[in-house]
Amino acid sequence: MAEGRISVVMVTWRTGPHLAEAVEAVLAAPDVDEFILVNHDNPPDVMAALETRAGENAKMTLIDTGANLGFSKGCNIGAKVATGDFLFFLNPDAVLPAGVARQMAETGETAHRPWIVGARLLDKNGKEQRGARRGLLTPWTAMVGFLGLHRLEPVFGRAFHDIHRERDPVPLGPIRIEVTSGAALMMRRDDFDALGGFDEGYFLHVEDIDLCRRVVEARGHVLFEPRAELLHYGSTSEASLFRVEWNKAHGFRRYFWKFYDRFPQRVLTLMAIPVIYGLVVARSVYIWLRGWIDGWYRRIRKLDA
Repeated sequence: MAEGRISVVMVTWRTGPHLAEAVEAVLAAPDVDEFILVNHDNPPDVMAALETRAGENAKMTLIDTGANLGFSKGCNIGAKVATGDFLFFLNPDAVLPAGVARQMAETGETAHRPWIVGARLLDKNGKEQRGARRGLLTPWTAMVGFLGLHRLEPVFGRAFHDIHRERDPVPLGPIRIEVTSGAALMMRRDDFDALGGFDEGYFLHVEDIDLCRRVVEARGHVLFEPRAELLHYGSTSEASLFRVEWNKAHGFRRYFWKFYDRFPQRVLTLMAIPVIYGLVVARSVYIWLRGWIDGWYRRIRKLDA
């Protein structure tokens, strides 16, 4: 059994109705020794409820930053306060079952350090979500994913392989991967500190890909632990879809500029970045328009009824 204390670090900004459920699940988990919740400007009633809960439970420490400082910075703030041997970064819309945190720590201790262990994220219907097991993100694989070019793999081969693996059979035990999701990610705290934590140049999205990349470059292991399953609602914050997607595009730009700075990769980066920004804008408009049409159609049907 893995020795050491486990600290859960959770960053929240106007998460919505599932925050209370996520908080209670962490507090109820017997394998979690400490809970650091970093509050980025939640509404007053939510903040009051969090303060009350922190006052009732010695396991919970509440940090109020007073502003939305971004996910990376929030995680780093929480990690500096945490005292555990293992840091478990958990989204505020994820529901942690008992035993999952300890399972991830035990799996990690079998790997080459520095290590990261990611959980298997399930939606409310029990279907595995995208992102928890991925291949290496490059300018080319990003283009394949954004443009749907993975459909060409049967004709042109592995060069067009989709880096997202959630449609693959679920492995029986942990497997090595290139990237896992920051929605439920564990590291040893000394390894996290040695790598400099999350890169605060990312505001929201891609910071987890960056951290996984640095672990692999340090000759460590990134593992996907399929036995560590948890419910992740996803997309529950009040942030506009366009703002979220725009931050994601900024994250991709920073990542590619950081890791692909030599010829010929730089050329492909210069080609990929405007495509990504354009597709992000198009996707946001499409989702908004689809939602507006669906809402309009429901109102019409209600009137007809």
